[in-house]
Amino acid sequence: MAYVDLDYDLTEEQKAAQDMAKRFALEVVRPKGIALDKLADPADVADKGSELWDVFRTYRELGLHKRGLPQAIGGLAGSVDPYSSYLINEQLGYGDGGLSISLSAAGSPFAYAGLSEDPEIRGWAEDYINDTSGEIVGCWAITEPDHGSDWVHSGEENMGQEKFAPQLRAVKKGNEYILNGQKSAWVSNGTIASHASLHVSLDPSMGMHGTSVCILPLDLPGISKGKALNKHGQRALNQGEIFFEDVVIPEKYMMMDLATVKDLRQATMGVDVGFIAGPNTGMATTFAGVAWSALDEGIRYAKERIQGGVPIFEHQSIKLKLMRMFQLVEAAKSFSRRNFMYTVNHTTGSSPHAVSAKAFATETAFNVASEAMQIHGGNGLTKEYCIEKILRDARASMIEDGTNESLLISAAGFL
Repeated sequence: MAYVDLDYDLTEEQKAAQDMAKRFALEVVRPKGIALDKLADPADVADKGSELWDVFRTYRELGLHKRGLPQAIGGLAGSVDPYSSYLINEQLGYGDGGLSISLSAAGSPFAYAGLSEDPEIRGWAEDYINDTSGEIVGCWAITEPDHGSDWVHSGEENMGQEKFAPQLRAVKKGNEYILNGQKSAWVSNGTIASHASLHVSLDPSMGMHGTSVCILPLDLPGISKGKALNKHGQRALNQGEIFFEDVVIPEKYMMMDLATVKDLRQATMGVDVGFIAGPNTGMATTFAGVAWSALDEGIRYAKERIQGGVPIFEHQSIKLKLMRMFQLVEAAKSFSRRNFMYTVNHTTGSSPHAVSAKAFATETAFNVASEAMQIHGGNGLTKEYCIEKILRDARASMIEDGTNESLLISAAGFL
């Protein structure tokens, strides 16, 4: 597009990172995402012959999965400046919102594993770093059939009641834990994951206050997976259930025992510890990119489509519509960028800012995509143009990782 990106003071390194990510987004992520979206059976998306794995392989060949992992084990933490990472993630969202989430979630358990002093656990992160085939994929398994956006409120006082306890239980027996329960069909990378960051209940009597996280491989006896979820939007993002039946894990896989959970709860009561800041910062970044892509699709079509003897871009009503879309996208990008930099430079981030950035970016993506579809007219309803896919992908974003309403209500407590 003809307009400029107002980041006029980017370093050469940052420009190179943005350009590299943009090429990857436009040449690989966008076309593969469109192809995967058209597959009728979501199981075909996860099939080993699917184009999904081309995206994973290229992403890893570029070394983008190493960001955030310690240099001591082959990662790139500290060697890629934070703003370059933001620009990369924004471009991934521009390419495809669902695939961007899949690539990000794939590293979740390994971010924890890379900090472990245990050779076995740290080895998982090393294997992930060295894997360019896409064989090693992580997931963040938190949602359950009866627990979704209520996780957003898990730190609130009333969530300490037993009726709010997660269904997946971890019972301590000697030096091991026994896992029983399930995670819902909304686990991103659920049916393709080899490892998981898994939220479990250690003490149901404490409700959500009695939960911890373990990291584990998903090939242990007693673990099974459901079908890939068939969805309205973000169809390129694999999601599905994971079941646990008498799964035995060593205690070292549990990141915090019950005593530590209780101590942490006491120390952080009423404090914004950023539990929701990190994920929402990622969502804001991704969907600022999605909003940007929707704007560009609207501009491109308006300059190509002839009505009344001229491109519809020349009609004042279309110009006004596009400029209003442009205002929203620029505001979403600016807010998302500021929030990202604050989050990476502060231990906890700011939940009100992160949540607001997520809500604003996702709603902007949806509203701008809707207006871009209006500009496309009837053509926007067809599979020939990608704007209908972008609209469906954006619609999902206002629900995933916590509904915008739940997030805003929770974050308001820290104002």
